[in-house]
Amino acid sequence: MTQERRFKVTYSTLASPDPELHARYDQAVADFRADMGHTYPIFINGEERYNDKTFAKVSPTDTSMVMGYFQQGTAQDANDAVAAAKAAFPGWRDTPWQERVAILRRAADLISDRLFKLGAIMSLEVGKNRLEALGDVEETADLIRYNCDAMEANNGFSKPLKNESDKHHNRSVLKPYGVWVVISPFNFPGALAGGPSSAAMVAGNTVVFKPASDTAFTGWLLTEAFRDAGVPAGVFNFVTGGGRSVGQTLVDHPDVAGITFTGSYDVGMNIIRTFAGGKFPRPCVAEMGGKNPAIVSDKADLDKAAQGAMRSAFGLQGQKCSALSRIYVHKDVKDEFMKKLVEQTAKINVGDPTDLNNWMGPVINESAYKDYQRFVEDLRQHGNIVYGGKTLDDKGYYVAPTIADNVPEDHALWKQEMFLPIVMVEGYDDINEAMKKANDVEYGLTAGFFSEDEDEIQWFLDNIEAGVIYVNRGSGATTGAWPGYQSFGGWKGSGSTGKAAGSFYYVQQYMKEQSQTVVD
Repeated sequence: MTQERRFKVTYSTLASPDPELHARYDQAVADFRADMGHTYPIFINGEERYNDKTFAKVSPTDTSMVMGYFQQGTAQDANDAVAAAKAAFPGWRDTPWQERVAILRRAADLISDRLFKLGAIMSLEVGKNRLEALGDVEETADLIRYNCDAMEANNGFSKPLKNESDKHHNRSVLKPYGVWVVISPFNFPGALAGGPSSAAMVAGNTVVFKPASDTAFTGWLLTEAFRDAGVPAGVFNFVTGGGRSVGQTLVDHPDVAGITFTGSYDVGMNIIRTFAGGKFPRPCVAEMGGKNPAIVSDKADLDKAAQGAMRSAFGLQGQKCSALSRIYVHKDVKDEFMKKLVEQTAKINVGDPTDLNNWMGPVINESAYKDYQRFVEDLRQHGNIVYGGKTLDDKGYYVAPTIADNVPEDHALWKQEMFLPIVMVEGYDDINEAMKKANDVEYGLTAGFFSEDEDEIQWFLDNIEAGVIYVNRGSGATTGAWPGYQSFGGWKGSGSTGKAAGSFYYVQQYMKEQSQTVVD
């Protein structure tokens, strides 16, 4: 049998002219639409589990479309999943790291092989356009591979130390913690689930995975990939359900040794505080959002700046923790920049994200839809809506990309994360003042800068307070990190550890050090 050709789509892929890619994606969408509405299980200790209560996954692209039904998990399900993970831990811990790597590489390959099925379902589940969805799937696979690479490059994180004599044998060995919980968000349901789950597992931990309810479908598809790759029973467990019943039970559980959370600042800080109240200190890897700025100098290439700003403000409907939310542009070039930004934004087609012609899909759910209306009305009352500011379609949660100007400096939305396709613009006279405003938020995730002046570029690199920064990046002013190319992690209220995913230091967060001395 001839192996099908693989494609490589990243977040920097502006377009793909390859007709085969589009044909296979379109076929995957058609195949799913023809066979949807099934019921999907919880997965605990290698077994599928079905409960009395389920919830429907309705597509934000069309609220009449029920994609499937998922289990309304309970506190008992969460407890059972932790128990299964705890029981499986000794065997998985003692499995040679090379074998763990081999299993997880098989999972990555399965995800790549299933690219179009996963991408099609993700488009309908989240509202991502085809390139964003396919990019998320491929990033999931690449994060798994990157974490495996880290184990291999560091020989399983076992390193010799100095010896006092020939009879002394000293080593530093990193070892897994035990049961690790992964709570993932809706916006990157593949990458932000598969990345931390694989890091935990390749290090020797076992995992209980709880996805956002909005993206339970992608969570199940990821579970299938790990299962089919040969991850042993109990090593990876999948539980759907509410935050209060399932999520809080996991956070409070005394047998959970570590947790990875991606989501809002308020929820993340609550988890950190709760998790710190146990009998022992336990690691919490948290990524908690952003209020990301871009500074546009009077020495900028304005075409590049406008394109980068548009893509980062409105990609995935602004529902990225890395999305561009604030633009500070020099007053001498502001009018020209705004003209170019509006021109770029006006080219965006909003609609069914599975349609090749549409770049923006819907926002994720009714709550986000109402938030958009509320924020837009607030900005209209206190400033100017330069572009957009309206809902578009009653069939799904479609809204227009929105640019706001002349909003008072003390307005709350300069510092509040909206997680919507809304960007605010302000002119500046003094570039140092622009930097001060860019840094004056509780977040420090991503930031962008546009200038053709080398001294200004170095000044930006030296002074911006963010974990991921981009200069003169037309494919995305503040978005588009990829494992091995741009690590992704936040400062201040955006991250808990100061270490980034897809970096040299990520997998080590899932292990604890043991110093070993053996004397002959």
